[in-house]
Amino acid sequence: MKCMGKLLVRNIAEVLPSRENFEQRLKKGPIKIYFGVDPSGSVIHLGHAVVLWKLREFQNAGHKVVLLVGDFTGMIGDPTDRTAARKKLTHQQVLENAKTYKEQISKILNFSGKNPVEIKFNSEWLAKLSFAEVIELASHLTAQQMLERDFFQQRLKENKPIHLHEFLYPLMQGYDSVVMDVDAEIGGTDQTFNMLIGRTLMKTLKKKEKFVITVPLLEGLDGRKMSKSFNNFVAITDEPQEMFGKVMSLNDNLIITYFKLATQIPDAEIQSIEREVQLNDISQLEAKKRLAWEIVKLYHGEKAANNAKDEFERVFQKKGGAPQETPFQIEPGEWNITDVLVKSGASPSRSDAKRIISSGGTAVVVGLETFTPTSPNQIIEITPDTYIRVGKKRFIKPKG
Repeated sequence: MKCMGKLLVRNIAEVLPSRENFEQRLKKGPIKIYFGVDPSGSVIHLGHAVVLWKLREFQNAGHKVVLLVGDFTGMIGDPTDRTAARKKLTHQQVLENAKTYKEQISKILNFSGKNPVEIKFNSEWLAKLSFAEVIELASHLTAQQMLERDFFQQRLKENKPIHLHEFLYPLMQGYDSVVMDVDAEIGGTDQTFNMLIGRTLMKTLKKKEKFVITVPLLEGLDGRKMSKSFNNFVAITDEPQEMFGKVMSLNDNLIITYFKLATQIPDAEIQSIEREVQLNDISQLEAKKRLAWEIVKLYHGEKAANNAKDEFERVFQKKGGAPQETPFQIEPGEWNITDVLVKSGASPSRSDAKRIISSGGTAVVVGLETFTPTSPNQIIEITPDTYIRVGKKRFIKPKG
């Protein structure tokens, strides 16, 4: 097994019960560590990737890595940081969301070779528990433990309901650790409570130490929580130009954070970039282009990163018009402008599309003529020489 190196240094928020105890355990030999992801959505984004790259380090060091798909818990939804209960999903919806996880995550983790990542689904054991077994498990936790959670306290103050099944979610996640008999679990800092429940159950039911490792949360491009509903995320499978453009829309105050959490360049180099920005040796624009280039290179290779950078500079810095390639396309013909944004994928929902259009955020370019739609219901004609600019970074072009 390889030495620990930066295993417990970079992008680690906390190690529980202590870093020293965990280091001692690592010296004894390989561990079994897992990361659980609830398929409430189908996209693996840069926020998930912070944990996945740390898992890659464990895998490279010879440790056993398990990727747990929460196909049972995903039907209920993690209540963490929620002001109201999540909408329940069917098992079919959950499996549909998860069906491309392996393909996406294989950009980071190895699922073949000498030490492949193992994939498990927690419905394998949670769906088989009898009511008596659930009661027995629940007897190891108290209502007071659950009510210690900040967001539950907030709901109580605001007289908002806390559903009983939300109390059971940490219990189920904790039981995952027991069934898989892991040595450690890793996740974002928002998962600390849930992961510690697993630690409690391991001690009670297996008399075994389970370590909890947390990594910092990556904020969305606009500084809010990274979320599909905010459309402020970067998917690790985004096309190079889209990925580059999204990163270029990042809030300036998050540039260094993204260098630390979303790239693999050395800490010393990041510190150098930070100093250069502070001393105005390089502009924030240049630093952000370097960041976008590094992220695209990580997932698509250096050639794709160079092409994405060149295209960005041609379109946005040299005012060269629409990019040659765009993931957002629509069939030629007459369209409602709202449908154009939604059908092409440039907007995640009709409400978002209508908001953009009503605020003047779209421009239709036909040849040398440009006009701004004034109504979300306006009908436009998409011809081969038409393109639509949505905001500053997204372009819709006709198919064919």
